[in-house]
Amino acid sequence: MPRYALKIDYHGGSFAGWQRQSGQPSVQEAVEIALRQLETDAPGIAAAGRTDAGVHATGQVAHCDLAKDWDPFRLSEALNFHLKPAPVAILAAARVDDDFHARFSATERRYLFRLIARRAPLTHDAGLAWRVLRLLDADAMRKGAAHLIGNHDFTTFRSTLCQAKSPVKTLDEITITEHEIPHGREYRFHLRARSFLHNQVRSIVGTLERVGAGSWPPGDVKRALDAKDRAACGPVSPPDGLYLTGVGYPVDPFD
Repeated sequence: MPRYALKIDYHGGSFAGWQRQSGQPSVQEAVEIALRQLETDAPGIAAAGRTDAGVHATGQVAHCDLAKDWDPFRLSEALNFHLKPAPVAILAAARVDDDFHARFSATERRYLFRLIARRAPLTHDAGLAWRVLRLLDADAMRKGAAHLIGNHDFTTFRSTLCQAKSPVKTLDEITITEHEIPHGREYRFHLRARSFLHNQVRSIVGTLERVGAGSWPPGDVKRALDAKDRAACGPVSPPDGLYLTGVGYPVDPFD
């Protein structure tokens, strides 16, 4: 059966997450239903990352096996037709080798977290960013984030429900940028690693927000990391501001 990679964009607000769940709407189920409009016996699909409820994606990657030899452009167009009106879109499709696996072939994953500081409630960005009331100290957050770069035991920054065999991960990048917006400021956290633990990004951002607010000195991030204790973590940020923006492979299937 020909194998295809799909680059997927979605608004996670109306879903219980990527993964198919009994009685709950999921992104995976929406894409699989669309695929079965094209081929009734199409098997299930696998994705690079199982995003949680409310988490968005602008560059999720999944793979599927189909009986027909589809033109990739026509496949993406047909899926988008059948995905309507769900807030899910196939940005691109590509024919890949049979040994390509969206999850296990990936060499890195990139996430963005959007945090907006302003007094007024969010309107256009409601459900798409985390709102706090006061401006944050971005330089202090960068100093705190520097303690997390590299290979560490991230027990403090992972969910107690995390199923990963080891809490040890290598975090390659945390970049924090500031952007002026009307009546406020947006902070964007860019994180990159081969793989992440469950709730790792949201735990890190929630902790760094405490640093930016002045409640934690930057050095407390290292103390929390070294504690290897979930109780030492700051508050976990809400899912609204989190986006899976890209997945890296040895050869980009969409080039």
